[in-house]
Formats: sequence, C-alpha cells, structure tokens
Amino acid sequence: MTKKINLFANLKSDFASGLVVFLVALPLCLGIAMASGAPLFSGIISGVIGGIVVGYLSQSHISVSGPAAGLTAIILTAITDFGAFDVFLMSVFIAGLIQLALGFLKAGSISNYFPTNVIEGMLAGIGIIIILKQLPHAFGYDADFEGDQAFVQNDGSNSFSFLFDVLKHIQLGAVVISLISLVILISWDKVSFLKKLKLVPGALVAVIVGIALNEFFVSTGSSLAIAKEHLVSLPVPKSFDEFKSILITPNFAAVTNPQVWVVAITIAIVASIETLLCIEAADRMDVQKRYTNTNVELRAQGIGNVLSSLLGGLPMTSVVVRSSANNNAGAKSKMSTIIHGVLLLLSVLAVPALLNKIPLATLATVLILVGYKLAKPATFKHFWEKGKYQFIPFVATLVFVVATDLLKGVALGIIISIIFVLRGNLKRAYSFKKEEYEDGDVIHIDLAQEVSFLNKAAIKSTLGEIPENSKVIINAHDTEYIAHDVLDLIREFKETRAVDQNIKVKLKGFKAAYELENSPDINNHVSIEHYYDVAKRVLVQKEAVKKEF
Repeated sequence: MTKKINLFANLKSDFASGLVVFLVALPLCLGIAMASGAPLFSGIISGVIGGIVVGYLSQSHISVSGPAAGLTAIILTAITDFGAFDVFLMSVFIAGLIQLALGFLKAGSISNYFPTNVIEGMLAGIGIIIILKQLPHAFGYDADFEGDQAFVQNDGSNSFSFLFDVLKHIQLGAVVISLISLVILISWDKVSFLKKLKLVPGALVAVIVGIALNEFFVSTGSSLAIAKEHLVSLPVPKSFDEFKSILITPNFAAVTNPQVWVVAITIAIVASIETLLCIEAADRMDVQKRYTNTNVELRAQGIGNVLSSLLGGLPMTSVVVRSSANNNAGAKSKMSTIIHGVLLLLSVLAVPALLNKIPLATLATVLILVGYKLAKPATFKHFWEKGKYQFIPFVATLVFVVATDLLKGVALGIIISIIFVLRGNLKRAYSFKKEEYEDGDVIHIDLAQEVSFLNKAAIKSTLGEIPENSKVIINAHDTEYIAHDVLDLIREFKETRAVDQNIKVKLKGFKAAYELENSPDINNHVSIEHYYDVAKRVLVQKEAVKKEF
C-alpha cells in the first residue's frame, strides 16, 4: 500500500527551493527553446507542465522535469524537416503515448542496472559542463544560449577555446555583479545568522541585489550598466488574444506521416533513458535516501509530454541541472517542483517585465555553484580510494559526458563497468593454489558455484601452465553449473595432456550429469593431505596403545 504524502508538511523549505529552481529554470526553458528552433513560449509551457503535472504525478521528491538540452538536436532537425511546428507537436504527442505504454510495461526497471560509479560520473560530468558553459555568462559574454551542453560548437570551437574568447568580450558590470552574487551565495551557507533565514534563499537575494545594482548603474549612466541583451529575455504578450495565439495544437492529420512516427519513437526512447538516468541521480542526491518508482515516472513523463504537445510545448525529461539545484536549495518533497511550475506560469502572466531585468551573470553564478557541488573534488577522491575498477568507469563516464553527450558518456561507462565485471567473474570462476608436498607440487583448483563459457579462457590458461609431473586436484563439490565448453576442456586435459606430461589429475565433486568420473580415492572434500594426516594419527594411536601395555 502506497503511503500518502502530505505535500504541505515542509512548505517553508519547499517554497524557498521552488523559488530557486524557478530562477534557474526560467532562462534554461527560453534558451533550449531558442536552440531548438521552436517558439520561445514552448519552452516555458514545457517547464510549467513538467513542474505542476509531472511534479504531482511523479513519486520523486527531488527531480524536476522540463525541456532538456539533450533533445535540442532532435527537435531542431525535426522542425526543420517538417517545416511546421504543429507537425512536430504530433510527434511529441505520440512520444508521450509511447512513454505511457513503457511505464505500464514496467520498462523503468532497467534503471536498476545503472552502476553507481557511472551515475556519479555522469553527475560530475554535467557539473563540469555547467561550469564551462556558465563562466562566459558570468563575464558578460552571452554568445552561447542558456542550456547548451555541447562540447564542440557549430563553428568548430569547443568549450575550452570558447573560454579564451571570453577575454575579448569581458563586460565589467557583469563581472562585478557575478562577484557580489558569489559572495552572497557562499555567505548564505557559511555565515551562521544568515543560515537561519531559511525561508529566503541566497539565490533570490543574489538576484534582487543583481537587479538593484544594474538598475543603479543604468540610472546613473555608469559604464558598468548591463545591456538588454545580457538580461533575461522573456516574451511579453500585450493582450489576452496574443497570449492565446501562443498556444499551438498538434496537427493530427500528420499521424499518417511515417517520419512523424520515426521522430516520435526517437524522442520517446531518448527522453525515457535520460529521465531514468536523472531519476537515479536524483535518488542518490536525496539526503533522505527515498527511492522513486521508475515505472510511475515513465507514466508521469508520458502524460506530461501528451499535455505539453496539446498546448504547444516542447518534449520534456527529468533534468539533472534543475534537480541538483532543487536538492542544493533544500527541497524536502515534490511540492518544491510543483511550486517552481506555478511560479513559471505566474511569471509569464503577471511579471514578465520585472523578470526581464534579471542579469544573466547572476543566474550563471548560481549555476556555477551547482556545478561545483556536482563535481566537487571529494567525489574524485572517494572513487580513487575505491580502486581502479570503480575509478576508471567513473572518470571515463565523466570525460565522455563532457566531450560528447550524456547518453554516449553513460553508455561508455556502462560498457567499461561490464568489462570489469566480466573480468572479475573470470577470476572468481575458480580458486587456484599451489602447496608444497613431499612427493612434489599438489595444485588445487576449486571451481566456483557457476562456471560459464566466459571462464573458459582463464581456466584453459591455468591448465596450460601446470608443469609436468604435477599432481592436480580439481574440485567441483560446490558447483551448481558448469558450461559444456569447460567440461570438455577438463576432460581433454585429463585424458590427453595429463597423460602425455605425467600429470596426475584427481576429480572430485563432479555430478553424474557432467559425465566426468570422480577419482575413486577422493570423496567429497578429502584431499591427498587427508590420507597423510590419517596415517599419522593411526601411528600415534598405535604408539599410545604400546605404552599402556
């Protein structure tokens, strides 16, 4: 039975965190819509639906849904190919239905197979992306759109070379506001009397101070004044009819277009995988260690995408940047996500002009701190201390998430983890030990509970290294399954190579089904050493009897 959650139990902290997420999400929604070649309001619509509808239906307490940078290339290509945004919305509508079906088919369970070090590598990689992408905005260079995660730019430059371009476009007013915002944000977490003001998030204070400073610069005619192009740019409808014209519905006649279905399936698969990855990441960030039903999440995302398409919004996923900002701001429940969605809705209806005064430099500073917390040095140290089998997949995921994209980076990390698991299983398929014995070397090979064909190469190599004139005991007493390939290998070793090289092979514990005859003088766990011990005890007993008489 599902426990009923009181959404208003932590309203104070959830309102504060929801406000922070709203400030972070607003420029991201607009930037991703712009990069996707879609109407700007389509990003806001997706953010509103992701916050209110998906936030309510989801069982995740931390994750926040909205338009995702990982889908921008798919959306831009689709809109360009279709030549009409309403046709693209039909693909989003179908994608939502597919996600809904995946949820009922319990496809969300695949998230249980994402290794922890890969998820942490993904988070650290996204943290580094945030820092690289937001530093130019902090210096007043806003050539790149908000929400961009691509390492390689369209002009051939990359995120590192882009940082050098910043030196040519430094806006001193933006730098001043960024530094002041940074001081406020750090002080809010460090200074004791400021930490008590939990209802007022540091990000909000930084935004208010940023607006006030820039308005002062503008009113005094200072050269530090930040120009309009470096502020939040939210569309301002001038009438209710103009607002209604923003809402675009899908072209249902396009349902017979095969290309619409191809795009729909692509969006459904990519959005679902990104959501599952982000949900796993959000659950790991949750200080209360609550776990999300990923099948419910897929259904919530499906409903969200269906509604978003009907209102003219972009497709959505659970998003790490907003989720981590939510967690860092102290969110206690999913009420924070819902509040952020409500604030997005109110902002476009009531105060768009005020929001357009927010300097992008202030929001960049907020995101840079979010990125640092995702990629903090302590995480690297943690996986380094766990050894190379944990550290290498972590770093590989991080590097490829930064250099390519989230899905490719995670895929590589999982592949490397699987290789390490297989390698570990190869080694654990048997234990191998050599002991000195009076008549020569006695080599013990104790097979594990399961020995598959993957272990064939390792066992073959071990048997090939056994020297001539040795004694070998192969023990399968604890084994439940042995692959035929391995049985044939043992049989060939005993009947051919062992005979040629005078190697005495004794088998024990092999089941009748294996068709390998156990050595008659060894039963169960009895070894050659056992007979030596028994003989020794018999001699001791005889000597004791002689002394009594």
